[in-house]
Amino acid sequence: MAENTAKKPGFFAKVKNWFKGIGKFFRDTKSELKKVVWPSKSQIINNSIVVLVVMIISAIVILLLDLLFGEVMHLVLQAAASL
Repeated sequence: MAENTAKKPGFFAKVKNWFKGIGKFFRDTKSELKKVVWPSKSQIINNSIVVLVVMIISAIVILLLDLLFGEVMHLVLQAAASL
């Protein structure tokens, strides 16, 4: 049988590798952020307006559905109470 002769790294080697990993993470993050194409101010404003309009329309639709279902439930409960 073959013996496993690979030596396990010690505590200090693990700590050293951990700090190397942290450094690599920040270097990689910095290089990736250089590749990002940031939106212009006008694009941000346009996208914000679109989000606000969609949010307001969604709120109105939910409000109308809530009122409709509330009124239907009120009618059903009245009909059930009159039986």
